[in-house]
Amino acid sequence: MSSSPPRKPRADAARNRARILAVARTLLAEHGSEVQLPEVARAAGVGTGTVYRHFPTQRDLVEAAAELRFAEIEEFARTRCLRAEPGHALAGYLHHVGEVLAADRGLSESIEGARQSASSEPRGETRAQLETVVGELIERDRGAGTLRDDCTVADVYMIVGSVSATIRSEAGDWRRLLEIVLDGLRPPTGAR
Repeated sequence: MSSSPPRKPRADAARNRARILAVARTLLAEHGSEVQLPEVARAAGVGTGTVYRHFPTQRDLVEAAAELRFAEIEEFARTRCLRAEPGHALAGYLHHVGEVLAADRGLSESIEGARQSASSEPRGETRAQLETVVGELIERDRGAGTLRDDCTVADVYMIVGSVSATIRSEAGDWRRLLEIVLDGLRPPTGAR
């Protein structure tokens, strides 16, 4: 028995998967976890079987949409935040994450429902990649003297969780919360 490498998906299959994911993200953002796979198939212009071949369950589809969202956030952090003016990298990242979460409330709700927890945080390799880039943002801002020395990646996850909870519960203005938190992350006066 030979072990040949896995085949790449056909171009049309890859296009279908991308189209299904794009449509699903839009529907999930608008309607949350009530979106069903046949509805996604209709909106994507593909057969229901095509959706089920790529995503056997709604949970699989939601997880794929979540992974795509986290990959886009990571890409934004790498291409925009790490290239921002020194001292503004982390703030730019946190504001972007807040905007994404505010626009994708339904997707966040769907992720939490699929995972049966109050968490829509990234997992596995995606989490490791995000933690790496967030660590780089922290170091960049520390180097510019605009971030306190004890800020950690775990702190950033806690901040994102607070912003997410504020958005989800509509408990207040998430932007104001973020500005207060960012003020608290500045080094004490005279520290540098």
